[in-house]
Amino acid sequence: MLKRLKLIKRGLQAMVIDDKWTQYKDDDVQKATVVKEIILNDRHEGKELNEESSFYNVVYNILIDPWTKSCTPLHCLAHSLNPRYHCLEWLQGAPNRVPLHKDEEICIERNKCLRRYFSDSKERLMATKEFFRFSRAEDVFGQFECLQNRWDLEPKEWWIMYGSSAPLLQNLALKLLSQPSSSSCCERNWSTYSFILNLCFFILFIR
Repeated sequence: MLKRLKLIKRGLQAMVIDDKWTQYKDDDVQKATVVKEIILNDRHEGKELNEESSFYNVVYNILIDPWTKSCTPLHCLAHSLNPRYHCLEWLQGAPNRVPLHKDEEICIERNKCLRRYFSDSKERLMATKEFFRFSRAEDVFGQFECLQNRWDLEPKEWWIMYGSSAPLLQNLALKLLSQPSSSSCCERNWSTYSFILNLCFFILFIR
């Protein structure tokens, strides 16, 4: 988080020292000047991080509500079954991304959904083993073409082409990944929520 805050701070500093900021006339010029002074002031006087902030609480609730609705066991399972999110290309797409097996929240919610979907313990064990082979790229899932096409093919196409060795998982993936709101919104919310929340912390920090 500190790394992200430093990046945001540098961006804000570059913005307020730009000539266009000095020439800004569309709003309250005095406020623009105050904002510049706050951003460039290293003393960060004012509200402490542990103090209550009505502004922060409002923004936090606005962010949390839609995030909670999208962060469900079903969304996390769909996210986990999307082959693209197991690729190096995806991991390198943003600095805050981690492999799915290291994301505690994703793992907890995914396993919760598997328990609900596969009520029979033997069937659930089979599905769990299938997911392990898929996630670890073992057996058929480890073939060169299969790995390469994780990124190149659409998720539904990929599961049709390479998912026959994991029939329980294939059937589940085709159902979930056919939905327009399956895993894309989960990924979008993860990145957006992380960025905006870090920005809110930074705003409170400079007050």
